[in-house]
Amino acid sequence: MTLPAESKAALRSRLRAELKALAADARASASAGLCARVRNSSAWQNARAVLLFFPVPSEPDIAPLLADALAAGKLLALPRFDPAANAYEAVRVIDPVRELVIGPFQVHEPVAACPVVALNRLDLALVPGLGFDARGHRLGRGKGHYDRLLAGFTGMKIGVAFDFQIVTEVPREPHDIALDAVVTPTRWLQARSD
Repeated sequence: MTLPAESKAALRSRLRAELKALAADARASASAGLCARVRNSSAWQNARAVLLFFPVPSEPDIAPLLADALAAGKLLALPRFDPAANAYEAVRVIDPVRELVIGPFQVHEPVAACPVVALNRLDLALVPGLGFDARGHRLGRGKGHYDRLLAGFTGMKIGVAFDFQIVTEVPREPHDIALDAVVTPTRWLQARSD
């Protein structure tokens, strides 16, 4: 007998609890390993323009990659929420220290003066999530904002996660955008097709 897949709500609840329970030193060590794996990838090294995100405390800390992107001469974009469109847009950032503020969802995002970047100018996106599976399916926070942003993105989409965030199966809905790969501190998972 096949057991039904874990519901999105149950999976979100379980993964949020695991993220909350992760010790600060373990989080820092795993985040450093994940950043190193990204830096050493050909996807990162070949990208000229990247869409990153500023992590919330429960996510892998990829903040060092913002400075790395700028130091390497890459165009750096981060998501900014546009309340009028009820959607995120990609926005260019040159100085993350001065150009990021807390946005409507308590996430650091670019200030209003930062210019919007066309998604087709970006080669690579690092994508947050609560959970991922080997097919590149992503479990977000439930509002669908990232899926709407990624729907217009043509570059390589890579989920970033701690190892325990890789699950057997993420329940999918028609609007969910699949990723090309998922990177953790210990592995790079190239997405398998369904």
